[in-house]
Amino acid sequence: MNTKIDQTKIRNVAIIAHVDHGKTTLVDAFLKQNNVFRSNQEEMNQEAILDSGDLEREKGITIKAKNVAINYKDYKINIIDTPGHADFGGEVERTLNMADGCLLVVDAQEGPMPQTRFVLKKALELGLKPIVVINKIDKSYANPQKALDKVTDLFLELATDESQLEFPVFYAIGRAGKAFAELPSGDLTKSADLPGNIQPLLDAIVETV
Repeated sequence: MNTKIDQTKIRNVAIIAHVDHGKTTLVDAFLKQNNVFRSNQEEMNQEAILDSGDLEREKGITIKAKNVAINYKDYKINIIDTPGHADFGGEVERTLNMADGCLLVVDAQEGPMPQTRFVLKKALELGLKPIVVINKIDKSYANPQKALDKVTDLFLELATDESQLEFPVFYAIGRAGKAFAELPSGDLTKSADLPGNIQPLLDAIVETV
């Protein structure tokens, strides 16, 4: 029996980030909070689930593109892990060609890094719809507004279309599995204790991509 796939219910999203900016912990949250694994399954206690290769686990980098799929509400969201280094340019381009949008994950202390610039440039050239995630807002030296200013400058430099200058922004603590549509008030170093989950980011993927 042929079951026709409703393409309007599929979202293909590439995730872009520099090493240690929290891409993998965000993906872990997507997987664990959407019942991809049983509660007693080994992966529920595992970190860096997408980093399957020995070298990737050792170095904390992505070399080969990988895809995970989650079901959210009535949608299937394919999250494509993007190599974050110019040395893997061919793999980057192949990955981005599979996507319709991208999550740009940026450390709230460091801001966008040179390798992030390379991958984002490719994504914008392909017309992918971006969603920005300022991650690790609870770090003691985090400066989310400064990081966002740097991201905005980067988009002004790289955008190929005016519409790419308007993008949703979320503030996240990937290791805690929480994302906020507005920057929390008060002491950000305690923001991991605030109620929340990864759902706002998933809603943005459904609505934006």
